[in-house]
Amino acid sequence: MTSPPFGLVRKKNYGNADADEYLEWFRPFAASFKRVLKDNGSLVIDIGGSWIPGQPTRSLYHFQLLIMFCTEYRFYLAQDFYWWNPAKLPTPAEWVTVRRIRVKDAINCVWWLSPTPWPKADNRRVLQPYSDSMKDLLKNGYKPMKRPSGHDISEKFSRNNGAAIPPNLIALAHTESNSRYLRFCKEQGIDPHPARFPAEIPEYFVRMLTDPTDLVIDPFAGSCVTGEVCERLGRKWVCIDLVEEYLKGALGRFEEDARNAEQETLDESDESNYYKIPRPGILWNGDRGAPLPKDGGKKRKLVR
Repeated sequence: MTSPPFGLVRKKNYGNADADEYLEWFRPFAASFKRVLKDNGSLVIDIGGSWIPGQPTRSLYHFQLLIMFCTEYRFYLAQDFYWWNPAKLPTPAEWVTVRRIRVKDAINCVWWLSPTPWPKADNRRVLQPYSDSMKDLLKNGYKPMKRPSGHDISEKFSRNNGAAIPPNLIALAHTESNSRYLRFCKEQGIDPHPARFPAEIPEYFVRMLTDPTDLVIDPFAGSCVTGEVCERLGRKWVCIDLVEEYLKGALGRFEEDARNAEQETLDESDESNYYKIPRPGILWNGDRGAPLPKDGGKKRKLVR
């Protein structure tokens, strides 16, 4: 379970490779992952995309990485997940807020790979609350019928199983600002890792894909979020990072008061635990009037 340095156009201070060099840089890691992973184990990679320098088009490096894993190292793509961060800023600003020719990039890909088509997994460990419409259906009943798509919806569809199977879209805002980890880093005069993922990302997959006492490895551990999650869930874990400073900061996750702190209990009825996306057409009340730029926005012009 890992989130490697992304192949970003703009260099970060945590050692990311250029997008066009990324595959070569990743090959030794891919070979090592295949060597140490159990036959029924899983490899989960959270990876963000990047943009081609100087133009509003996307790099394909994270898709090429996926293809490399499957064709050269004989991994199987068990499923592709997408992490939507509702708190993501509207970037890249030049294309999104200045020229207004792209929408904000708020999705990370999460590739779930395995050496076998049958890795051990159980989605009942990551269920989510029923939607209001499903609650109404369970309350009022459902008449079995065949949908226009040809799918035959049987009476089993209206069985109350207590919770819903989640989709492969993970909606999770990334707004950490005052955690125990950050306070520890500040007290120790340590620069915190600049690209931490929220704990619920590794927890989702650790819960679904591993049993207690299984070993979880994060080879690009950064601040050791994965290790903190595994410690709490009773999994064995190993976290690795090249930057010693990040590992020193990660110690704050495993201090006695941090280990003894109660895990936050989320309230199913709390609306702040839900994220909603407006339907696209809510504000479609006719055209804006201004014609689209024939050059596709190539000439820089401030659009309000």
